[in-house]
Amino acid sequence: MKVLFVEDSARLQMSVGRALRKAGYVVDVSGDGEDGLWRAETTDYDAVVLDIQLPKLDGLSLLQKLREKGKNTHVLLLTAKDTVEDRVRGLQRGADDYLVKPFALEELLARVEALCRRAYASKQPRLIIGDLEIDTVAKEVFRAGHPVKLMPREYLLLEYLVRRAGQVVSRPEIEAHIYNEEVDLMSNVVESAISSLRKKISAPNPAPLIHTRHGLGYVLKAEPE
Repeated sequence: MKVLFVEDSARLQMSVGRALRKAGYVVDVSGDGEDGLWRAETTDYDAVVLDIQLPKLDGLSLLQKLREKGKNTHVLLLTAKDTVEDRVRGLQRGADDYLVKPFALEELLARVEALCRRAYASKQPRLIIGDLEIDTVAKEVFRAGHPVKLMPREYLLLEYLVRRAGQVVSRPEIEAHIYNEEVDLMSNVVESAISSLRKKISAPNPAPLIHTRHGLGYVLKAEPE
């Protein structure tokens, strides 16, 4: 899952960014409203964590502009003011949730997880496709009842494909959701990750789950091609 964190505090950028990455998210960080708006408009994020008090463009204005442009990305607002008026104004501008500073990292992570599940029309923390099961809270994978050990990037890829089960997912979509700007995406990084993931989830059961649609991308489904 890919998250945008828009916050001008260097301390929070570091602590929250670290916590999100440790929880398994791909994270982009922005320090001002104008840059945050540009990122939110040009990249499909699963959730945006947005501070209200930002330089260049405040969070509420950013949120309003984002909604006016038809972007429906789920947004968690961070506010230092715990008043009904502030909460109502944020929700009216299009926020999906809010969190008052100071906050516990555990609560922020739980709220981000809930927004990401909502983004894929799922309220369940466990995803099941055929005999494949993913616990999105514990970040554990089982195939035919047997645990499957995955590297962090492989887990992110599998969870994304499962959440898009039955749909063809293109390479650019995988790149946008799974990798950050530091990865050389001109290489065969996606193909290599798919190949490795296929081998690992087929160990307990060789029946293929990830199918290639040449020239289009990949589709995950339990039924044979």
